[in-house]
Amino acid sequence: MSIDDDSEATFRPSPWVSRHAALAAAGGHALDLAAGAGRHARWLLERGYHVVALDIDTSGLADLAGVEGIEIVAADLEGGQPWPLAERQFDLVIVANYLFRPILADIGHSMAPGGVLIYETFAAGNEQFGRPRNPDHLLRPGELLEAFGKVLQVVAYEHGIETEPSPAVRQRLVAVADDELRPFPSR
Repeated sequence: MSIDDDSEATFRPSPWVSRHAALAAAGGHALDLAAGAGRHARWLLERGYHVVALDIDTSGLADLAGVEGIEIVAADLEGGQPWPLAERQFDLVIVANYLFRPILADIGHSMAPGGVLIYETFAAGNEQFGRPRNPDHLLRPGELLEAFGKVLQVVAYEHGIETEPSPAVRQRLVAVADDELRPFPSR
């Protein structure tokens, strides 16, 4: 499957991800957290990354089972299952359209030295445009900066209203794990 095929538009990576992924080591190890149908996992595979695609429902990734370079992990993080990647680190971590605050430190711990975090999801104010509306699933202003800015080097940050592909309020962050900054608190 190629993302250049217009019929596969659902598998195109977000522009935020495609713009910043080059900051990560080419061909490194990547985590696509809350992978869904795997639009980012597929894109990373095409670029030579070794990918872990994690989601509660991995049925959208079924066609990738057995494909070299990808590991599919089913995990119910919100149902109390412990972080399944506790001893693993990644050169690139992508989180798109997902927020579960209790695992933010786990995400940080999953970053290899020099690793890149690319995070984007909905923020407060999105309720005026559609789903999600629940505050548990909407970032507060500056929340990604608060969660990662003291322990990672922030490279890019945005928060505001977007109009394409449909109106939404989003918050986005790109950050690099820098050994000079203090580590995440213990789990």
